[in-house]
Amino acid sequence: MIMRAFFVVFATTLWLHQVQSQAKLLIPMDQSQTDHLKAYGVAFWMLEKNGIVDWLLNFRAGSFLIDDSEILARECRIRGVSYEQIGAPRTALMYAEVQADDNNMDVIRLEKAPRIAVYVPPNFKPWDDAVTLALEYAEIPYTKVWDEEVLSGKIAEYDWLHLHHEDFTGQYGKFFANYRHAQWYIEQQLLYEREARRLGFRKVSEAKKAVARAIRDYVGQGGFMFAMCSATDSYDIALAAEGVDICEAMFDGDPADRDAQQRLDFGKTLAFENFTLDQNPLRYEYSDIDIPPSDPPPIRDPSTDYFTLFEFSAKYDPVPTMLTQNHVGIVRGFMGQTTAFRKGLIKRTIVILAEREGTEEVRYLHGNFGRGTFTWYGGHDPEDYQHAVGDPPTDLNLHKNSPGYRLILNNVLFPAAKKKQQKT
Repeated sequence: MIMRAFFVVFATTLWLHQVQSQAKLLIPMDQSQTDHLKAYGVAFWMLEKNGIVDWLLNFRAGSFLIDDSEILARECRIRGVSYEQIGAPRTALMYAEVQADDNNMDVIRLEKAPRIAVYVPPNFKPWDDAVTLALEYAEIPYTKVWDEEVLSGKIAEYDWLHLHHEDFTGQYGKFFANYRHAQWYIEQQLLYEREARRLGFRKVSEAKKAVARAIRDYVGQGGFMFAMCSATDSYDIALAAEGVDICEAMFDGDPADRDAQQRLDFGKTLAFENFTLDQNPLRYEYSDIDIPPSDPPPIRDPSTDYFTLFEFSAKYDPVPTMLTQNHVGIVRGFMGQTTAFRKGLIKRTIVILAEREGTEEVRYLHGNFGRGTFTWYGGHDPEDYQHAVGDPPTDLNLHKNSPGYRLILNNVLFPAAKKKQQKT
C-alpha cells in the first residue's frame, strides 16, 4: 500500500514537471467566452493540425487547454474566440485542481480530429438542420453521404455520423395531409422512389429500413452516431418494423399490415421499446414515443419551456459528462416533429442526459451498441422555438453562446477522446 502511494505521488510529480515546461493557452467555456460555438471549431482545427487538446471537464464549464503558440492565439482572434495565455506555474496548479479527488472535474485528452459525415439527401440545404448549421458556423469540415454510401459500407471511413431529419419509416415525414400538393413534397417523393429503385428496392420504406440496419451495424462496429428530431424515433421504429409493412397506400402503393403493431420486434431497437405506432397517415406523428404529440401542435409558453441537464461524475462517468458540458445547467426548450422522448418507453440501458423536470419528457439521451455509441437529442433547432417548413434560416452569428447548440458540438468532439476514456 505504501509503495503504491509512493508510485502515485512520483508519477503525478513527474507529470506536473512535464506540463510546467510548457506554457498553455486556455479557451474558457464559462460565461466569459465571447463565442462558445467557434471555440469548438478552434479545438477541432488544432486537432486537424495534429495538436493535442485537453478538455477540462467541469472546469469553467468545460474549457480547453492547448500548448500556447502565436499561431493558435491568432486563430482565436480571427474567429472571435476568447482565450487566456497562462504560464507554467499556473498551468500546474490548474491540472492539480482539476484532478483533485474532491473536485468533480477531470482531464480528457483529445488527440485526433474525427472524420465527420452527415447523412442527407442530395437536395438538402445546410440551413434546415441544426447540426450542419453548427458545423458550418464552427468551421468544422464534414462530408455528405446518403443511401448508396451507407449501403455500400462507405460510412465505415468516418468516425462520426449525423442523421439529418430523416424519416426512416418511408412515410415522407408524414407530411401527406398538409403538403401532398406542394412541389417540394412531390419532388422529394419522386427522388426517393427513383433512388430506392436504383439501389434494387421495390419500395422506399424497404430501402430506408435497410439503411437503418446498415447504420446500426456501423455503430456496432465502433461508430459514433448522433441524431435529432424525427431521425431518432423513426429510426428505432424502422428497426422494429423489419419485415413489417407499416406504410399505407399513399406512401408505398399498398395497405399496411393489419397486425403491424403486434409484429414489431423491440429487441432490434437501440433506445425505445413497447411503443405504439400512430397508423393514421393523416397525422403528423409516428408513435407515442414523441411527447408532446406534434399533431395537433401543443400549446406551450416558450418563456417557461426549459429542460435540465443531469450532472455526472467526471472521473467515473466521463462520457455523459463530456456530452453535457455547458455554461448553464438549464437550457431553453425548443420543438420539432419529435420534441422529446417518453421516459416510460426508454430502455433501462439508456443514460438520460437531460429532461424537462416534473414531466415524462426526456430531451437528450445516450447509449452503447456493440463497440459504438449513439446520442439522440429531441427538437429541431435550439434557437428556433417552433420551426416550420419554409421558415428562414437561423443566423448563428446572433446565437454565439447558445447552450442548446453547445450540446450538439460536445458530440462532435466526443470521438476525439482517447478510447479508454470513452468507456461507460
